[in-house]
This record gives sequence, structure tokens and C-alpha cells, in this order.
Amino acid sequence: MSIKKGIYSASMSILNDDLSLDVDSTIKHAEKVIDDGCHGAVLFGSTGMAQLISSSEKKKLLDKINKSRFKDNFLIGTGSNSLKENIHLMKHSIANGIDRFLIMPPAYYKYNDDGVYAFYSNIIQQVPKCKIILYNFEKLSGYAFNVKIIEKLVNDFPNQILGVKDSSYNLYETLKIPNFLIFPGSEVKLLKGLKLGNSGIISAICN
Repeated sequence: MSIKKGIYSASMSILNDDLSLDVDSTIKHAEKVIDDGCHGAVLFGSTGMAQLISSSEKKKLLDKINKSRFKDNFLIGTGSNSLKENIHLMKHSIANGIDRFLIMPPAYYKYNDDGVYAFYSNIIQQVPKCKIILYNFEKLSGYAFNVKIIEKLVNDFPNQILGVKDSSYNLYETLKIPNFLIFPGSEVKLLKGLKLGNSGIISAICN
């Protein structure tokens, strides 16, 4: 299923009293924001506390979300610094019918454009059926995407690298790639972005 233009909620993860993931409530909330007018929802992004949710809990949600009537409107954030853990979760998601992902480069560690290219190319080699929205958020990852590296990734992986969520706001005004999806990370940028040819937004405020 392709990734569509529109307004996406950076959906929340809801926790039980013991701090485990409340799978049913998390899915119901994501479905509700779509019922209320969003075009889709991203699960396990930064608002979804991706780095704090265990892989086993994420897999439980993916096993259940397969039955959601809004399955085609969801994107999954993999939310791990581990290359192999990202790949494992993506394969599990695809097995459950969702091949659309929001993926940020690893946090904390320092790297350059070559490291970012290697990270995504390794993912794509292992999961060639994936569709990826790059997650540009320097405050969280320590790395800011630039036009040159995105152009290289799109040129080499045109069937997998389909767009970017720009939460650093250094791309949405200047990046110009035909048919490439651009989603600023704030509703404040929505109208300006649409005038510039952007594809919508992915925003926590949409919760």
C-alpha cells in the first residue's frame, strides 16, 4: 500500500499502571484520530515513546493491528538504535500487512552522511519490500538530513525512500524531488508547506 498525502497524527502510546504497553487502548486511540478526520496515524514515533517500548510489546501491537479497519492508514516507527532490531520489527510488521515505516537514524551516537547512507541501505537490503519516510529530527538523533544525502538515497532506492518527516525544518522549504513526500512535523508549518508543494504534516498536536 502506498503512503498517501495528508494530515497524520504522531500517535501516542498508552501505558498500563505497571508501565507496560496498553495495546488495545493504543490502537483504539490511533483509530479514533482517523475517525475524527486525520488521514492516518504514525505509531511508535517520538510521541509514541518508541525508544521506551520493548520490541516484544511492539510485536504484540502489530499482531493485533492487522485486524484494524484502518490498517492501510497506519505508519510504523521502528524506534530502535539497533540495525538488526529495526529490521526484525519491520519484517514482523510486513508479515502483518503494514509495509510503511517512519525511521530515524540512531540517536546518541555521532556519524556523518556516509553512516546514514549505510544505515538505510542495510535496512533496505534486508527488507526490500519496505516503504520509508525518513525522520529528520536533529534534537533527538543528533543528525540533520541535508538535501544531498536525501537525493542520493532517493536516487539509489526510489522504490523504498518515499518521503521525509521534517521536524528540524531545514528541508521543507528547499527540498525539491518529484513525487517525494514532505511532511513538516508541526501544524504551524501546514499552510506554508502546502503552498510550497509539501504533502501534509505529521504532528503530535493531531492527537
